[in-house]
Amino acid sequence: MPELPEVETVRRELAPWLTGRRILRARRADAPPGPKYAHLERADGQRIEAVTRRGKFLVLPLSGGDELIIHLGMTGVVSPTPPADHVRVTLTLDGPAPEVVYFRDPRRFGRFLVALEGDRSALPTLAAIGPEPLAPEFTAAQLAAGLHGRAGVKATLLGQRAVAGLGNIYVDEALWRARIHPETAAADVSRGKIATLRDAIVDILTAAVEARGTTLSDYRTVGGEEGEYVGRLDAYGRDGQPCRRCGTTLVRRVVAQRGTHFCPRCQRRRA
Repeated sequence: MPELPEVETVRRELAPWLTGRRILRARRADAPPGPKYAHLERADGQRIEAVTRRGKFLVLPLSGGDELIIHLGMTGVVSPTPPADHVRVTLTLDGPAPEVVYFRDPRRFGRFLVALEGDRSALPTLAAIGPEPLAPEFTAAQLAAGLHGRAGVKATLLGQRAVAGLGNIYVDEALWRARIHPETAAADVSRGKIATLRDAIVDILTAAVEARGTTLSDYRTVGGEEGEYVGRLDAYGRDGQPCRRCGTTLVRRVVAQRGTHFCPRCQRRRA
């Protein structure tokens, strides 16, 4: 599933193309009616004021006060090129030659909808997510405030309330770099480790954004290219290979219902 670096890459590519353009027509294509594609017709005639991001969501404020919200799900791709199949939404834009934005999503986990002004009832997860890790104000103290309770630190980070935008790939990477076992209770992570974890999150996400994300299977940029960070992964997907830090064989275990990769030596779980 695309995480913050992938969504931020898409945002950066969409912003110069879409900002200031008027939507002539927004419609479902091969998609059933329902909350995932709600209120699209309201976008007709509205201008796209900006292309912003909140966690894993793309948020496009519209001139009439509404917001166009996009979540890529597992397989969503936004593109100016007509896909051969699985087109869920089309946006027709104004211009000397009208252009079309296509949203392709084979597995249908994505969302492409218009939220009424001030209304987050259809997307409570967007309203509840935590601080942006690449914002200047993201500090170790801010992260510490979100790491509490007996749930494991990996599950807590995946929950989006402690910090926005992290998913399975970058949580594994950050915990490996900070030498924290993924099943350590969030409340048991020391202040020193939290500071290290905060720095790891920021450094990894920054590097992944510069590499335009990680492509393992479906993720593509707006231009159809793959992300280039996959070769720099230290933990995720490397089970059975030696740890780049100590040489111990990395393992895979299901943690928080997700396949989790870590070093049993560098990331020992405290008794």
